[in-house]
Parts: sequence; C-alpha cells; structure tokens
Amino acid sequence: YLMNEPSDIILNVLPLSFDYGLYQLLMAFRVGATLVLEKSFTYPHAVLQKIIEEKVTGFPLVPTMSAILLKMDLSKYDFSNLRYITNTGAALPTEHILTFRKRLPHVQIFSMYGLTECKRVSYLPLDQVDIRTGSVGIAMPDSEVFIVDDAGHRLPPEHVGELVVRGANVMKGYWEAPEQTAERLKPAELPNEMLLYTGDLFRMDREGYLYFVGRRDDIIKSRGEKVSPKEVENVLFTHEKISEAAVVGDPDPVLGQSIRAIVTLMPGEELTEKEVLAYCRKHLEDFMVPQKIEFRDELPKSPNGKIDKKQLTLP
Repeated sequence: YLMNEPSDIILNVLPLSFDYGLYQLLMAFRVGATLVLEKSFTYPHAVLQKIIEEKVTGFPLVPTMSAILLKMDLSKYDFSNLRYITNTGAALPTEHILTFRKRLPHVQIFSMYGLTECKRVSYLPLDQVDIRTGSVGIAMPDSEVFIVDDAGHRLPPEHVGELVVRGANVMKGYWEAPEQTAERLKPAELPNEMLLYTGDLFRMDREGYLYFVGRRDDIIKSRGEKVSPKEVENVLFTHEKISEAAVVGDPDPVLGQSIRAIVTLMPGEELTEKEVLAYCRKHLEDFMVPQKIEFRDELPKSPNGKIDKKQLTLP
C-alpha cells in the first residue's frame, strides 16, 4: 500500500531496536530501495536538511516528531521529492494530519495503527484521508479485525470495545513468558491459530474503518463515567497555541479519578489555565473537562519517541 519502489529513498531516525525502525531496513532490502540512517531526531533542522540533501521520498515518524515539525517554518525547505509520511508509536492526531495536508499538499499521509505483537494492523487508504481523517483505516490484506466487549463477544458497528486481530501477522508469543502470552493470545476457530487481544479500545464504523479510542489501561474513571484521554487530547490539539498534550487520571477521594491535562505551547505563545479550561468546556462534555491544566516546557518521551505517561502519573 506504500507502493515502494527501488527508486525510493527512506530516511529512518527511529531506533533499529524499535520494531518499526527495523521494519524500514527490512522493507528497503525487500524492494531494493535506499535507506538513510540518522541517529535521532534530536536536531530537527539537521534532519530536514538531510531530507533535502538525500532527496528523501519516504519519512516514518512518531506523533512527537510531527508536533515538533509543525512548530517549524517548513516553507523554507524544498520537500519536492518527499512522497509520503507514515506514522508509528501512536495514531497521528487529526489536527496534525490536517495541518500536514495544508502545508505539504503533495505529500501522501499514511495514517496507520500497529503494535509490536503483530506489526501493522490497519492503514487508511489515501482516498479516505480527507474524508475519514480521524480513522486509522481498514485491516491489512489477509488479516481480520473485530471489536469485542469485556466478555469477548463481538460487538456491532459503532460500539467501543477491545480490538482483536486475526492473521499471519500475529506473533507466536512472548519469549519465555507463557503467562503474559496467554493474556494476549486466545484460541481461534482454526487449529493452531491464535487471536491477538490488543488491549486497545476502538470503534469500527459500518464500512469497517477503525477509530482509536485509547488504551484500556489509560481509561479514566471520573464521576462514574469512563473518559478516553485520547478524546480530550484531540480537542487540546485543535487549539492553535498548544503544541503537545497528554491527559492522565489522578487519584481523587470524591471523583474516583480527576482529569489532569499536561500541555506544551507553540513557540512564543501564552495561555492561562482558565483559557484552556474554557476551550475544553466549549468542545467537550462536562464530565470530560479536566480539573487541572499543567503547563510544561516539554513532555517526557520514551526511547521510541512516545509521550511517557508513566512519568506524568502521580503515585
């Protein structure tokens, strides 16, 4: 679906110890393309210069990288050779996709979902990017996905539940960890076939397009309601002055959990907690509005470039 050819030049800043980083190497070898390795994304301007110098056609990134890129003035760079951008680590925020489409209209945005236990799971066809921008697409060829409730029963379209994956891309198990393997892999209908329970909450529309809701473990239970941090974060991303956002639940004796949003701002911008809360009240249901807004210069990241919410969660 990426339509890679021997003429492609892929720039990889992701660690080769990270599955999608290694995948770039394997894919380049598979099609005979050129792979340019860059140690990290620590110096964004240098990476962008490398894209120009090497005439890069493909650039995989994580959402934190896209947040940094969208802070920058991209108009002074010649991206005429860049054909596509792919994502890993987490779903690209809708606002990031829309902004890329405006600022780099010739670049194809492949919005995808995957996890280490089965690599890529879904991708959004290019003709749907401007129609279903919030979707991570349909199941990969030769695989099947469906949504189940807490009891493991399949759910109809538009219901939120855990995503289950079936196909040859599903792992055999965790190395020397039978208990953890049994938690994730359940027997399928065919002999020796296993289903992967992802631990991620999704909904699927009637045409089979998937929409990421959040990690099951990340769901915040506040005032008797279940709140998806992803939904709150997506609203925060639409604020023109906010660069990055992470939403976590804090223990609360009255609410069960209170909602705290941690944000970073675009360069040179200023915001108050009152202004952010007012924006949230305008765009969110009352029970989803954070109780606290925390401002930081930067958010902690894992080695894979994801926002590390464990460092943001109160003990």
